[in-house]
Amino acid sequence: MPAYKAPLRDMRFVFHELHQADTLLAGLPGYEELSADLIDAVLEQAGTICEEVLAPLNRQGDEHGCLFENGVVRTPPGFKQAYDLFRQNGWTGFACAPEDGGQGLPKAVNSLVEEMICSANLSFGMYPGLSHGAYLTIRRWGREDLKKTYLPRLAEGAWSGTMCLTEPQCGTDLGLVRTRAVPQDDGSFRITGTKIFISAGEHDLTDNIIHLVLARLPGAPKGIKGISLFLVPKFQVGDDGSVGAGNGVSCGAIEHKMGIKASSTCVINFDDARGWMLGEPNKGMRAMFTMMNGARLEVGIQGLGIAEAAYQGAVTYARERLQGRSLSGAKHPDKAADPIIVHPEVRRNLLTIRAGVEGCRALGAWVGLQLDVSHHHPDPQTRQNADDLVALLTPVVKAMFTDFGFEAANLGVQVFGGHGYIREHGMEQLVRDARITQIYEGTNGVQALDLVGRKMGAHAGRYLRQFFHPLAAMIEARIEDETLGPYAQPLAKAFVRLQQATAQIARAGMVKPDEAGAAASDYLRLFGLVALGYMWLRMVETALPKAGGAEDGDGFYSAKLNTARFFFDRMLPQTAGLFQAIMAGGASLMTFDETWF
Repeated sequence: MPAYKAPLRDMRFVFHELHQADTLLAGLPGYEELSADLIDAVLEQAGTICEEVLAPLNRQGDEHGCLFENGVVRTPPGFKQAYDLFRQNGWTGFACAPEDGGQGLPKAVNSLVEEMICSANLSFGMYPGLSHGAYLTIRRWGREDLKKTYLPRLAEGAWSGTMCLTEPQCGTDLGLVRTRAVPQDDGSFRITGTKIFISAGEHDLTDNIIHLVLARLPGAPKGIKGISLFLVPKFQVGDDGSVGAGNGVSCGAIEHKMGIKASSTCVINFDDARGWMLGEPNKGMRAMFTMMNGARLEVGIQGLGIAEAAYQGAVTYARERLQGRSLSGAKHPDKAADPIIVHPEVRRNLLTIRAGVEGCRALGAWVGLQLDVSHHHPDPQTRQNADDLVALLTPVVKAMFTDFGFEAANLGVQVFGGHGYIREHGMEQLVRDARITQIYEGTNGVQALDLVGRKMGAHAGRYLRQFFHPLAAMIEARIEDETLGPYAQPLAKAFVRLQQATAQIARAGMVKPDEAGAAASDYLRLFGLVALGYMWLRMVETALPKAGGAEDGDGFYSAKLNTARFFFDRMLPQTAGLFQAIMAGGASLMTFDETWF
């Protein structure tokens, strides 16, 4: 596997040229001093630590894994030193508020940094990623004394965080949670129960681990309406923030997994552990969704990071590997054979990964930017519109990006052939690491159900309007344009399919809910391809004036236009098949007798 190189050129294009994000963000309160130079410097520094520190640890982390002995988890060799350097350079507090000791940089920038971390070393990225989610949740729902104690240490990276939802008997259906929380006279609670599949639940990177735990109060209503959220530290914390004795929190085991082996996935036992409530009694899911929704966007970025790593590895190999001759005649007659990059099938694989990566990067940055607008814009309606768009696209980003990440890793293996199937080249690790992203933080099937069951019809279609209206306006304004029309026209057809599928699912689902469920995954994929098409049309419009000119000395803009043509010619047409499957309905699924399986 070649050394990872941060894709800074394309990131700068997406951030500065496509979205003009530095200008937009500088107009938001708190970001007035943000500049393109500052953002570029941050991205370059992030690229350096990912290339030089995190990426070299990726393979040995996979081969060594985490070690569990006597209740203690040790991360692979080099991880502790890398984490200390990561922390000392301020990356754990990169997107945390300045009043908590963070740098206060926007989510749109953080998304690009997260992508680089995930490309370089997905397992490593799990530790600070979960900590930031815990930070945001405590900041949103914690009491002032809890914020004062915990937020600076999470931002500093001295402490880390987790989310503890899943139990042996419940995963997606969290209404089945059995962990108990008993109130105490001092306002604290005693937490007892077992949680499984807890990423970063136990490790040797930080002095304390702060668990956010879903549990049930005595006499709480049954089901999801009786769940509360609690902050439970691994070690007791003194009034001065000092770390004390154990708090009844222990690791019972670590899972032996298919991938992300350097990320400790733990069974965590709470035995009369002391904790504090976040948010209101019996409304824990409302509070936990602060962390879960952020995590779903971050998992989507994990899929993008894997895809970028797969692309870099596959391109390097395709340029170097000599096999056969081009179908149209030898391209390198001075060599024993042509490099495999001359072959149409190899090019199809490479361009599929490239078009997906660049489209997802643009879409992910757009969603990150809207998240910043939803939090910081002074106008309430603008904040609401941005929040609606983020809510709508969160399941699309999570599922579409991670499905694509897994597909990209598999295409990378295909480019390598037999050499991709063995460990030496590192491509098979990407396949194994990518697979979990389609499962955790809500499986991609659950994301599809969220899209059709919650987001599609929310507030009489208000969420959909935040996406449909600007897309329709852009298509209408460009469909007759001589240069943009060839791109806008196929997108217009795909958009019509999406609109018709939306109406069909809404109608059929009202009569038979299984109809919506049967269409959900195909609908999300259709939606995702149209969203990528929207980004690609915008990228074409941005790149066209510069392609072939003085600013295109390295061919960047010309390559962007050619990649766009591949997307519109070879990937967007998949919407036709998805549309047909949706319109066929769910009868062939639901009339199949259970005994026939």
